[in-house]
Amino acid sequence: MNDIKLKNKLFLSFVFVVFVPIIMIGGYLTNQLKQVALEEAIEQAELDMERVQKRTAELLKVPIFISNNIQYDRQLEEIINTDYQELFDVVNDYRNYKTFLNLVTMYEEINNIRFYVENPTLLNNWDIIPANEKIKNSSWYLKAKNEKGIYRWRYLEDETYDSQKFLSLIRRIDFVDYNTEGILVVSINEDSLNWILTQESEAMMLVNGDNYIYAANRPNYIGKKLQNIVNAKEIEESKLGNFRGVVEGEESQVFIGDIQVGQVESNLRVVSVISEDSIVKNANHFKRLGFIIVLISVAVSLTLIYYFSKLLTNRLAILIRQINLVGKGDFDTTMVIDGKDELGILSKHLDSMVANTKSLINEVVESNHQKTLMERKQNEIKFKMMASQINPHFLFNVLESIRMEAYVKGEKEIASVIKTLGKLMRKNLEVGSGKVELSREIEIVKSYLEIQKFRHEDRLSYDILVSPLAEKVLIPPLIIQPLVENAVVHGLEKQENPVEINVIVKKVNNKLIAQVIDNGIGISEEKQNEIHSFLNEIEDNDGDRIGLRNVHQRLRLTYGENAGLVIESKQGIGTKVCFSVLVQEE
Repeated sequence: MNDIKLKNKLFLSFVFVVFVPIIMIGGYLTNQLKQVALEEAIEQAELDMERVQKRTAELLKVPIFISNNIQYDRQLEEIINTDYQELFDVVNDYRNYKTFLNLVTMYEEINNIRFYVENPTLLNNWDIIPANEKIKNSSWYLKAKNEKGIYRWRYLEDETYDSQKFLSLIRRIDFVDYNTEGILVVSINEDSLNWILTQESEAMMLVNGDNYIYAANRPNYIGKKLQNIVNAKEIEESKLGNFRGVVEGEESQVFIGDIQVGQVESNLRVVSVISEDSIVKNANHFKRLGFIIVLISVAVSLTLIYYFSKLLTNRLAILIRQINLVGKGDFDTTMVIDGKDELGILSKHLDSMVANTKSLINEVVESNHQKTLMERKQNEIKFKMMASQINPHFLFNVLESIRMEAYVKGEKEIASVIKTLGKLMRKNLEVGSGKVELSREIEIVKSYLEIQKFRHEDRLSYDILVSPLAEKVLIPPLIIQPLVENAVVHGLEKQENPVEINVIVKKVNNKLIAQVIDNGIGISEEKQNEIHSFLNEIEDNDGDRIGLRNVHQRLRLTYGENAGLVIESKQGIGTKVCFSVLVQEE
């Protein structure tokens, strides 16, 4: 190889180092592309199916909710169990009972609600239907009648819609007081089911336990058996998961997953079908395109490498020798190659690069040195922070000693206040930057008010009312205590009469509402305007001071511009400070 000219070596190296690997790797990657496309399609299909499962489950919750309400419908119970003697009474009661109509109107997911009863004195108004012998002997009716309160889903004919079939919830409703029963049928709106499926591009179907297709984004599939669409043994075995099958003569990937509606047993499943040809269609296109590009690139490269190798060989050899010197660590090498072309410019800039590299190495060494010093200082700061925790713990221990001494000497009230003070200090020191449960914030408020109650005795009274639904809501720390502190300080200011503080926190729908109310001297309208302006100013460098503005701005930063404090006050009557924020549903 040493006797071969450099241009020939470049040519040969191109063939063996570039051309052959490109052909081999290109072929391998192209084949892998098909597998990757298949895996991605499977992953996307699983995501699509999971989305359909969730949407369908949400839709099916509506009839379950309706059936639970109807179970406790006293008006319906009275109608069903009344032995009517006059036709007029039946018609009149039917006219006054509009629950089914209102529910169908309210929920677009519902197509129809029917209640089958065995009371011959009733009339069939398509809502309440006296069961005839045909209905009584039907399999679905007998099964529902023998299953107490169990939800069942069936693809059932609706005689009120020309015997058209709908996916329906069937459930027995018991009237305990009368020892009677009825069968409730809630039919799902077919358009709502089909809308969920039409959002998906691939074939998607909903089937019941009998493999009957009751909804699909391919209209010609609806009403058929799944095994008539998909040819796979797993269909007959009612298996879940992913497997291959033949659909309309094409090899396809089939995905089957069940639908869970809370704790309710369901025999409903989602079926997704993707043709393997559609999966690898793009992969095959890129395969052909890539092959053509590789061939063209190789041909052009071979031509160019042959001619330019002769021009570059001599001067490139000089440059390589100089670069080798630099590679060995000789940064004092001078790069000089005649000419103004790229190699000439490269040689001139190589000198600058070598000098810069040497300078950068020195900078890296210095940077590492500075980094080491910084880490050492950070460790010292951490040590000091750990040491600084001695003071609070020492203070808690002193307070506990004082409390025990007061308790031993019979000063139980003083001992209780000292214990409350220690508890308040500890909770305030433990406050971090994250959110805390409302119950924890209320504990701080209560401890603070207990201490103030001890100080001011009969001049101060308080009441805390917290809704149980709000206790677990997460809020920023120290968001209510400053409002209570403000109410205590300004409520007792310039007033000898007793002051009452009311703290009210409740959760209404997805809103948390907090109110701090006092019956102090109140605030003038002019002063209120000043406070409103003050709340919206940019906060000064006041250290860690917590006040109304701090609370107001933290609320707005956390929950948005509309979540600040609202202050209402009348002189001589009192002041109310409140806020309302949106919270996530648990």
